[in-house]
Amino acid sequence: MAIGLVTELGSGSALRVPRARVVPLTAPPSSYTAAVERYLTGAGIAKSSARVYRISLTTWGWMFAGEAAPTGPARRGAKPPVFPVAAIDDPALPEVLAELAAARADEMDADTVNRELSIARKAMGWWQRQGWITCDPTIGIERRPAPQDRTKALAENQIAALWRLDVGLREKTYWKLLYESAARADEVLCLNVEDLYPQDKRGRITAKGGATEWIHWQSGTAQLLPRLIARRTRGPLFLTDRKAPAGTPTLDVCPETGRARLSYRRAEEIFEENTRLLANPLASPEDIEDLNGFTLHRLRHSALTHDAEGGTSTPMLLARSRHASVRSLERYARPSVDAVARHVAERDPAARRRT
Repeated sequence: MAIGLVTELGSGSALRVPRARVVPLTAPPSSYTAAVERYLTGAGIAKSSARVYRISLTTWGWMFAGEAAPTGPARRGAKPPVFPVAAIDDPALPEVLAELAAARADEMDADTVNRELSIARKAMGWWQRQGWITCDPTIGIERRPAPQDRTKALAENQIAALWRLDVGLREKTYWKLLYESAARADEVLCLNVEDLYPQDKRGRITAKGGATEWIHWQSGTAQLLPRLIARRTRGPLFLTDRKAPAGTPTLDVCPETGRARLSYRRAEEIFEENTRLLANPLASPEDIEDLNGFTLHRLRHSALTHDAEGGTSTPMLLARSRHASVRSLERYARPSVDAVARHVAERDPAARRRT
C-alpha cells in the first residue's frame, strides 16, 4: 500500500493540512470471491491449507454481506453472496458482524470459530497491505476460550468394527490411510494421484509452511489404493461422486473424470454419520439422528496412541506424527482403558504364579 499526500485549497486560497490518501498497489479485484483467490495465491498459502482457508473465508463472506452463514446440509451447494471487497469498509458492518459471529459461535466449537477468525484477520491484513480495504471490522470480536484437548483414542476393537462398516471404497481407503499413516485428515485429502509411490507404500504431501513431507502406509491401504485409482494417472486422489461445479479451482478437479476433490467438510460429515452407533453402542438405531459420531482426527490420535502403547520410541513417534517437539506428543501418551487393564493384568503376582 502506498500513501500519497493530497493538498487541498481552503477558502481564500489558504492551504489545508495535507491528508493521507491510500493508493492501491494493484487494481482491486472485481469481487470478494476474487479477492479471496488473490490472497490464497499472492500470500503463498500452502496447497494443504488453501482449502481450509477458502472454506473459512467463504463463511465470512456471508457474514460480511450481513447474512448468517449456512451450516450442515444447507451449506452444500449454497451460493455465496457476490459483493465488492471494498464493502468490508462499511462503517455499519462491525456491529452487524459482531451479532452474526456471536450467533455462529453458539453453534460451532471454539476451535473452529477461533480458526476461522484467525484466517479472516490474516486475509484482511493482506488486503489492507494491497490498499483494497482500510478497516478490520472483526477488531471487536474476541476469540473463544477453547476447551482442553481431551480427545481419546479409539479402542482396538472399535477400530476393528470400523473396518467392518458397510461403506464405499472411497471411505474405506480414506479411513484406512488415515489410521495407517497417522496423517492429518486435510493433508490426505490434498493428495494427488501423482503424489503416490505405491511400491514404497508412501506419499508426498505439502505440510504446514509449504514443506514437502512423506506419509507411509501399510498393506491394508496398499490393497485398496489400486481399486480407488483405477486407470487415473493424475489429479485429486479422493473425489466427489459428482462433476465439479463451475468455478471450482483447476487444482481441485480431476482432469480425467471432471469430478471435484472431496472436501474436508463432507469427509467429516460422512465419517461422523457412519460412526454414530460405534460411538454410542448402547443406543438404538432409531435414535441415530440424535447421536454424535467420531471425528476424523480420532483416527490419527488412535494410531499414535496405539503406537505409544506398543512401545514405539519417542523419535519414531515424532517422525510418524511430524511434530516438532516432544511436548506436542503428550496428548497421544494417554494410555487407553484397555491398555491400562492389560498393564495391570500382566503385573498381577497371582496371575504370574498360576502360569
